[in-house]
Amino acid sequence: MTDQLSFIVEVPPTLPVLPQQDRPIRRVCERPADCNAAELLAAIIGGPKQVELAQAVLAKYDGSLHELLIASAVDLMEIHGIGEATAARLVAAIRLALMATRDSHYRTPITSPADVYKFVSDMQLLEQEEVRVVLLDTRNNLIGVHMVYRGSLNMSLIRVGELFREAIKRNAASIILVHNHPSGDPSPSPDDAAVTRMAVEAGKLIDISLHDHLVVGRNRFVSMKERNLGFS
Repeated sequence: MTDQLSFIVEVPPTLPVLPQQDRPIRRVCERPADCNAAELLAAIIGGPKQVELAQAVLAKYDGSLHELLIASAVDLMEIHGIGEATAARLVAAIRLALMATRDSHYRTPITSPADVYKFVSDMQLLEQEEVRVVLLDTRNNLIGVHMVYRGSLNMSLIRVGELFREAIKRNAASIILVHNHPSGDPSPSPDDAAVTRMAVEAGKLIDISLHDHLVVGRNRFVSMKERNLGFS
């Protein structure tokens, strides 16, 4: 009698198939305004486990979209199933959204430090220090923003003339300085106040006033003018 070999083939479990109308990509195409955060994330992630991975992303950050905004690709790759390409897509989508929000503020009036912060809130996400100059016209409308310095900064070594270079080129009437503290603590330093005083005096010489100097931290900011630091 001939022995017969028998083989046991394990069939992998199939994932549940969503109805066509409930699939994230179809939902985004047809009714994007009605999509929730999980559906939008799933459409970006793609693939057979897009819904599960989107839910895992939200769970990692306790459903906080703000925490997701400051997530790096490395952070996202800690989630099982999220590879480098998917993490890059998620970070790219977040950055595009931030850029679109920033650009929408152009030619809008700046009436308070909070208005400025709405425009530069992405600076709280930066891992390096930056100094930006917000340019205003004679009606305090935002006409542009210019990055002056990036990297490890020593505020005491900043050349004040660089802070006004773009304002002169763009014929701005006034400027607002903004820099971030990657530590998350926006408390101004003595060097921050010293640079502010020098910028105030330099602005008087060229008739471009310094309206304010904001220090941006994590989820908060400090207006040096409101605290009368460097503006006395």
